[in-house]
Amino acid sequence: MPSPTVRMWLDGAWQVVRAGADLVVPLLCGGCGRAGARWCRSCDDVAHDDPIVLTPRVAPPVGAWALGRYRGPLRSAILELKEHGRRDLVTPLGSGLARGLVTLAAWSELPDATELVLVPAPTRAWSARRRGGDPVTAIAAEAASRLGSRVRVAPMLRTSMWARDSAGLSARGRVDNLDHAIAVRPRARRSIASTHARAAVVLVDDVLTTGATASESIRVLAGIGVRVDAVLVIAGA
Repeated sequence: MPSPTVRMWLDGAWQVVRAGADLVVPLLCGGCGRAGARWCRSCDDVAHDDPIVLTPRVAPPVGAWALGRYRGPLRSAILELKEHGRRDLVTPLGSGLARGLVTLAAWSELPDATELVLVPAPTRAWSARRRGGDPVTAIAAEAASRLGSRVRVAPMLRTSMWARDSAGLSARGRVDNLDHAIAVRPRARRSIASTHARAAVVLVDDVLTTGATASESIRVLAGIGVRVDAVLVIAGA
């Protein structure tokens, strides 16, 4: 074991190394850009606020909720995660999602059930590969890990490679673009068959804009007998 003098020297050297690293790669909050923390307390408060109800133009047949509006820290965090590889932001966003699920259950917006299944909204395979994995699935998995063994993630849905990017499309255009473009993954049918009857199911996404993706996803899941009880997203546009 190093002597107290050596330990003091090592501690001092480590502080210098950390300070030097910050000069090269500054520690910036993924929500507000403030230096000194990857995710500051103020932004964390926003992510852990009570969910808000959404009324999109293409209204899903179940309640749609968001941790907040697509602006400020939530918007910045989603963009940093998806476009700049800030995988460290999965942890605070997953924590916020977990808190939102607990709140919805306390408000009786989710049915009493022995199991909670989180179904990530579908994404294109090439988008997931470009981003080093699907961010929504990662956020859902983080939330599930915080809520216990009776909560699990079921990545059941996929998007056709022929569907266009929905950015810039009108509500009607998004609906037409997604018509028959979302499908159930073959293996997902077996994984959900024995549990969906006694489970609460929540569709999870990062952003809800027109509601077209959520509505089509719910329709596709209903086609195999899976009833979605609510939609919860990180931010509502």
